[in-house]
Amino acid sequence: MATSTSTPIIVPNARPLLVVVAAALVDARARVLIAQRPEGKAFAGQWEFPGGKLHAGEAPEAALVRELQEELGIGVAVHDLAPFAFASHAYDDFHLLMPLYLCRHWQGQVVPMEGQAVQWVLPRDLGGVPMLPADVPLVTRLQETL
Repeated sequence: MATSTSTPIIVPNARPLLVVVAAALVDARARVLIAQRPEGKAFAGQWEFPGGKLHAGEAPEAALVRELQEELGIGVAVHDLAPFAFASHAYDDFHLLMPLYLCRHWQGQVVPMEGQAVQWVLPRDLGGVPMLPADVPLVTRLQETL
C-alpha cells in the first residue's frame, strides 16, 4: 500500500491565521455576557464574547477555561462548554478562526479582571451593540437559538 505525504498549500500574501476561543455565557434569565475591549487594545470600545488566544499546545477548551478565569474570575469545567458555532473572518492583518462555546454553568461571580466593561444582554438586543466584526455572525446564531 502506497503512502502519500500531504503538501501544504501556500497562498501568496495570505494573512497569518489567529485561532482564539470564546464563550457565550448564558445566565438563568437567558442573557449573554459580552465584554467591551478596553482602551489601549485593538478595536477598543467594541464588544465581544469573552475568551482569548490559545497557548502553544493548548486545547481550545483548556484555553477557554484559562481565559475565563483570567478575564472574569470564574471557574468553568470543560464538560460545561458546549461547542456551538465558529467564526472565520479576514481582518486586515490576520485571519481569525474562533470557535464559540455555550456555557450555562460556572463557579463564582463574574468580575472583570482586566479593566473591561461587561454587561448581560438578551440575545434579541445584541443587534444594537457594536460588536467586533467576527462576532456579528455569531450574534445571529445566538438569536436564532436562544
